Amino acid sequence: MNGIRKYLGLILAIFVVLAMAAWPMIDGKDITREVVFTMLLSVALASSLNILLGYTGYVSFGHVVFFGLGGYVGFYLMAVQDWSLWSAMVAGGLASAVLAFLLGKAILRLRGGYFALATIGINEAVRAFINNFDLFGGPVGMSLNFQVYQNYGGGAREALWMSFYVLIALTLLTVTVSYFVRSSKFGLGLLAIREDEDAAEVMGVIAPNAKTWAYVLSAVFPGILGVLFFFKNGNIEPAPAFRLHLSIEMIVMVMLGGQGTVLGPILGGAGYQRLRGFLLTNPLFKNIQLAVAGVLLLVIVLFVPAGVVGWVRQRFPKLRRILQ
Repeated sequence: MNGIRKYLGLILAIFVVLAMAAWPMIDGKDITREVVFTMLLSVALASSLNILLGYTGYVSFGHVVFFGLGGYVGFYLMAVQDWSLWSAMVAGGLASAVLAFLLGKAILRLRGGYFALATIGINEAVRAFINNFDLFGGPVGMSLNFQVYQNYGGGAREALWMSFYVLIALTLLTVTVSYFVRSSKFGLGLLAIREDEDAAEVMGVIAPNAKTWAYVLSAVFPGILGVLFFFKNGNIEPAPAFRLHLSIEMIVMVMLGGQGTVLGPILGGAGYQRLRGFLLTNPLFKNIQLAVAGVLLLVIVLFVPAGVVGWVRQRFPKLRRILQ
């Protein structure tokens, strides 16, 4: 019984993800699958960013660079080298991890606004490089031959459902890794860095190494997800792959649900995407959805800095064991 109580937070997080995933399976409609696909993708991206932002306190405004780079590497291997989706996803994740490791050694020496600005510059630099890199199709990008989808269920529609099931597994994996990082000795070191980096180093935490590996871990999943996302779309271009506003939305999702918690990015990612869907289909708000995201972020920072999960934990202390 004590063993189950220890993992109540993870069990609740997995239950919420599976509850979302079950909706299109019960409904059976393609439109429902696409809605939930977007929600699960947001949950996975927010949970991966939370390993850096939530646990170490480092705000990355350019985290989408790993989503785009991983997507491009994997897409090139599938479209040009005839690699399978599975091998391409591994390669995309590794490419993002290598980039994060190299960047982490350089820019994680910066703190606060300097680090945030550096991440924006890196995303724009990589986007400009890909835009002029002929091997990856330059500004027009690359496209998949639709015959490829015959290998994944027998056609495009079957491949879309297969992509959805794979995303469910990746989302569960991301959430699980986030949970075990938070509850590990490594995670405690990251949380100490978030509270006071200098004090953490005095207590024995090797901050540069810890931050670098947190950065790498937070980059692997966006790289894998980028491959799956663009495989599903059938094409990739520089602008959609390196959308700066996606990084901003990821930050909003993490802070909305509760940074530094496991359940927070799940609720924040799903909740934000439902709000975004409403704004995009509303004639009054469809052209100002990003402005609404900015206002939402400001409101969170000013009035609910701990997010939804943090607010509930403060109001109901007995739920702290569950709401992790």
